[in-house]
Amino acid sequence: MQISNLHYITTSPEQAERACAGGVRWVQLRVKNTPYPEWKQLALATQAVCRHYGATFILNDNPQLALEIGADGVHLGKQDMPAAEARTLLGPDFIIGGTANTFADIEGLVAVGVDYIGLGPFRFTTTKEKLSPILGLEGYKTLLTQHRAAGFTTPIIGIGGITLADVGPLLATGLHGVAVSGAITAAADPAAAAAQFLESLTTLVSAL
Repeated sequence: MQISNLHYITTSPEQAERACAGGVRWVQLRVKNTPYPEWKQLALATQAVCRHYGATFILNDNPQLALEIGADGVHLGKQDMPAAEARTLLGPDFIIGGTANTFADIEGLVAVGVDYIGLGPFRFTTTKEKLSPILGLEGYKTLLTQHRAAGFTTPIIGIGGITLADVGPLLATGLHGVAVSGAITAAADPAAAAAQFLESLTTLVSAL
């Protein structure tokens, strides 16, 4: 299974449509404090967009709903169902991602066999209510060095207020890729912004 270098985090199928039109092929639907029927409706609509574009669809926080609708995977925050429990529920073929802020978090997630790790936040972001300590570029350098020294190969995705200008410095730390929300969603032309991120990532990854 190939983990994309660009993860797009959205709250709606309409946003997902615009990002996928720009080339995004990995979409995570992040919904909070939403009744189950509405959550399911949003998930199904976003999944339909992803299937139309051939994009991977990841559902945040809710392994039961991910299983029910046949999503490609689930992303688990630090307060969500433990990854090991989710793996038991979902089986070996579901993609499971987990959130980390420290090397201890990374070790724990690698130990239970997650498919990728979302490491952050890079900087302050308004898209997350309970923010862990900001890592900044130096934090990523330290943690990715530890990750390599431990012999870990689980792909790590940077997240948290990332802009286009941050992509180069972040990939240079050893990150597999980046997760982006506001820099695409709030752009005047989200599809064009998505295409810019993809172009930058493709160029930088091929140069590494």
